[in-house]
Amino acid sequence: MNQPNPIVSMKWLLARMYEPDLVIADCRFALGKPESGREAYEAAHVPGAVYLDLERDLSAPVGEHGGRHPLPDPAELEAALRRAGIGPDSRVVAYDDQGGAMASRLWWLLRWLGHDAVYVMDQGFSAWQAAGYPVTDATRVVVPGAFRARVRPELLADVDAVRAASRTAEPEAWSSAAGAGAESGSAAAESAPLLIDSREPRRYAGLEEPIDRAAGHIPGAVNRFWKGVLNEDGRWKSGDALSAALDGIPQDRELIVYCGSGVTACPNVLALQAAGYGNVRLYAGSWSDWISYEGNPIATEDK
Repeated sequence: MNQPNPIVSMKWLLARMYEPDLVIADCRFALGKPESGREAYEAAHVPGAVYLDLERDLSAPVGEHGGRHPLPDPAELEAALRRAGIGPDSRVVAYDDQGGAMASRLWWLLRWLGHDAVYVMDQGFSAWQAAGYPVTDATRVVVPGAFRARVRPELLADVDAVRAASRTAEPEAWSSAAGAGAESGSAAAESAPLLIDSREPRRYAGLEEPIDRAAGHIPGAVNRFWKGVLNEDGRWKSGDALSAALDGIPQDRELIVYCGSGVTACPNVLALQAAGYGNVRLYAGSWSDWISYEGNPIATEDK
């Protein structure tokens, strides 16, 4: 199914911000400062925007497994989206101030629940404010929406699917699929999903780990830092620049994308969709879920 461009410009939003079917979602959030996003929203936000919190609205409570930001239960997420005024015919535009990472989480969650009319605003709130566009500290009265969840399980990869991909999709299989000149592996390797790790290169390599209890990456995964889909000024890449950022990733293979906790993988998923990739799944628990299972192997730069 062909999807519209998931990125909209600030000017696009400015021209449509008061249209009745539009829901603007402020998703600002800073890891380690859980109240900062709400405080920033209360100080100033795009007029009419509602606030959706990464941990209170867009994640389930942390448990033994599921990672640091577990997927919310669909029924509970449905209720949160209804409280935000989202209905079946709503167009949702999300923004943040974290390069699109938090807004992309909402984008993915809505698509996971069957809602395609969802977009991410390019650049973020600070750029909106710096451009002189209107802001307010007023919170509007929200009329609850009638959103209904229709879960798309095909957008999600669980730990068993990732284990299977990891056992088969070694780096040489990626190279072969990407046309890098490596010798062809087994038929299983050539058809297995390919794993993309979206974290910073040093975390992927296992050289440092500032958040999770173990360093390294899932064996067989290739590193594509999520900020690689952004320009130096924080705008989302498009056209040839986006194609160059995704160079070497084959379009005819299933892709499973992960990060530390299933948040910053979402910009990579969004960028892949924008570039025309049609078979992309999110490992929502990501690295923090992977290492919660005893016996799951860990790879580092030296292995």
